[in-house]
Amino acid sequence: MTDWLIGLMETLGAPGAGLAIALENLFPPLPSEVILPMAGFTASRGELDLLDVVVWTTIGSVVGALALYWVGAMLGRDRVIALVERIPLLKTSDVEKTEAFFQRHGRKTVFFGRMIPVFRSLISIPAGVERMPLPMFLLLTTGGSLIWNVIFVYAGYLLGEQWHLVETYVGVGTNVVIGIVVAAVLVFIGVRVAERRKERNAARR
Repeated sequence: MTDWLIGLMETLGAPGAGLAIALENLFPPLPSEVILPMAGFTASRGELDLLDVVVWTTIGSVVGALALYWVGAMLGRDRVIALVERIPLLKTSDVEKTEAFFQRHGRKTVFFGRMIPVFRSLISIPAGVERMPLPMFLLLTTGGSLIWNVIFVYAGYLLGEQWHLVETYVGVGTNVVIGIVVAAVLVFIGVRVAERRKERNAARR
């Protein structure tokens, strides 16, 4: 993958890094934890301008997030509810609780979600489903993405040949996030299965 990124940046320059980040939003297996530090390292060698890299990767982040926002908007609330009703252990009330949470904390979720591995891309979809005002979505996404991009691009710039260390350390954090998500899902399933058993036992009496 690094060869592909190098080729993209050699061909397109800083816009190539931006294109890679836009694709990263749509295809998470292309991690920004690799793209951004490598772009910063390339800038440290004088092959790219550091400011251009930050600007173009932030543009790429916004474009990718906007694409997923429209996916959520086209999906819409009614389709989400219809989908939830077909999935075992899920209830319409789960959607309503999510909506209530997003109405209270949507702005913070979108802003800080842009700086959390795994959630960076996914957070755009519920924002679209809930039809967060587009100007606000763009403002929050740009701000959160800019902070994330500056940190990782500059880290790669400072580390130089050791830029890959960023991926190593961030990978630990990503695994922690994934572990928390998996644990939360397992707890949710356990609680919901227990509720179903109680309902069945009560119905038999």
